[in-house]
Amino acid sequence: MANATQTATVDGPAADAVRHEFDAKARSQTSIIFGRFVRHRLAMASLGVLILLAIASFVVPLFLKYNYSDTSAGGYLRPGGGHLLGTDQLGRDALAQLLRGTQFSLAIAFTVAISSTIVGVLVGAVAGYLKGFVDNALMRLVDLFLIVPQIALAAILVHAWSSTWWVVAIVLALFNWMQIARITRGEALSLSAREFVEASRAAGAGTWHIVFKHLIPNMVGTITVNATLSVSTAVLTEAALSFIGLGVQLPDTSLGLIVQDNYTQVLLRPWLFWGPFLAIVLISMTISFIGDGLRDAFDPRQTKVRA
Repeated sequence: MANATQTATVDGPAADAVRHEFDAKARSQTSIIFGRFVRHRLAMASLGVLILLAIASFVVPLFLKYNYSDTSAGGYLRPGGGHLLGTDQLGRDALAQLLRGTQFSLAIAFTVAISSTIVGVLVGAVAGYLKGFVDNALMRLVDLFLIVPQIALAAILVHAWSSTWWVVAIVLALFNWMQIARITRGEALSLSAREFVEASRAAGAGTWHIVFKHLIPNMVGTITVNATLSVSTAVLTEAALSFIGLGVQLPDTSLGLIVQDNYTQVLLRPWLFWGPFLAIVLISMTISFIGDGLRDAFDPRQTKVRA
């Protein structure tokens, strides 16, 4: 993938032939990675479950008799009839609340994963490529964020600003980019010493051109795996914040907030607690298994795919 960049200063049919050969190799490598992932049965099953869960959280509410904010029913009705999971203390349909909470939890998790990955990759790639003072400054910033008590500070910031789902997502992303920055820096340090980067630098390419055209594309495997695992981390962190009452607040909701509202009913009305709790566990497990499958698929040393 990287060697093709050495032809950047070459014109004519020879360069076209090299680029064509490089594109063919890239497509072949992509096919190999995709094939490894597809053969990872646990990862594929987890991906299917996660997709079905996401689709159900948006589609099923369209067919429910009661929406998530309807309080016309009596409080603490048992499952049955028009309420498959009963109702909560306020008379809201528990299934509608569960689906609505899943929507918000997934939205928060993917927002955190995408934003923190972008920040972490940029910081790590720039630090690893430029080295010297820039590297030291950025890594000390990473160290500073790592030693901060993240849950406590996130709870304070969410409470101080507001507790809407997008604020929670931004705050969690603020404390979720450091690990991928460290990993990306390590790979950037290795890649920046490679011949294709030296050739691009000699040809007059700028820092951002090299970072976006040469370094980041060669780290796509590491980036993808870590971004996937960030989703699971975000789900659990958001649930922890909401459970202690410092995460998402009404009128928004999340699985963690629903657990917090109903944990006292775990013995009397267990369906109100175990529904959102199992949804959190299911999302986290499926994401972890998908990440495991991606790691095996991108590993060039992998000759067998674990089921």
